[in-house]
Amino acid sequence: MDEQVKAITERAMNGEMDFKESLRQRVRLLKGMPERTLQEIASDLQLTPGSEELLHHLKHVGYKIALISGGFTYFTDVLKEQLGFDYTFANELEIVDGFLTGKIKGEIIDAEAKGCIIYRLAELEKISPDSIVAVGDGANDCLMIKNAGLGVAFNAKEVLKKVSDGSLSRENLLGLLNVLGLAEKDKEML
Repeated sequence: MDEQVKAITERAMNGEMDFKESLRQRVRLLKGMPERTLQEIASDLQLTPGSEELLHHLKHVGYKIALISGGFTYFTDVLKEQLGFDYTFANELEIVDGFLTGKIKGEIIDAEAKGCIIYRLAELEKISPDSIVAVGDGANDCLMIKNAGLGVAFNAKEVLKKVSDGSLSRENLLGLLNVLGLAEKDKEML
């Protein structure tokens, strides 16, 4: 099952498969999985190097931070609590009697939804979408990147690099401070 999920995910990330259909296929494969498995995964989430420091510095200078994911609320909720995201958006797995049903509850967070969330965040924060910085890595992030004032591809698939304003290819998210012109301010804070 693990290899099937990885193959479907890779095809969707490359833009070779409709995201909604790929998500539904992957979630169907999870039917019957005990919720405790999600708890085990959530307790051992591996963060991208530099992400905690980046979030800390961005919050320190006044940024509001949202996590917009094609993944699952089960994990984004953990990250919101752990890292202090102001907003999180993700897909909600249906769980009945402690087991996954193989279905998703509510709206699917796909490329179109991610693009719309940029406008929703702008409205919530009473700012222009041009004031929003979006960072993504796959085809599902194209509209989000286009709708933001600054779109950055991070270790991204080629399809996303083509529509982004710039690309970071290092394995550490702290490079985003340079893109935002905050690297010098970062040194002053240390």
